[in-house]
Amino acid sequence: MAKNTKIEVEGRIITIILDKEQEYISLTDMLKAKDGDSFISDWLRNRNTVEYLGIWESVYNPEFNYGEFTIIKTQAG
Repeated sequence: MAKNTKIEVEGRIITIILDKEQEYISLTDMLKAKDGDSFISDWLRNRNTVEYLGIWESVYNPEFNYGEFTIIKTQAG
């Protein structure tokens, strides 16, 4: 099971997740300081980003829904 810790950077709390001896930093927490909601929305509309996420999910998610992903991919970019 993943274990979360938090650090403070320039007055902002950032979550770090430890899962299977790998550390992951929360991009969402980092972007909150820089109007991150609009940045993330723009990033997710980028076709290259969506294709990358599809590849990632197909490799690491055994329950990946290819049909739903195809619909999302056609709406991107």
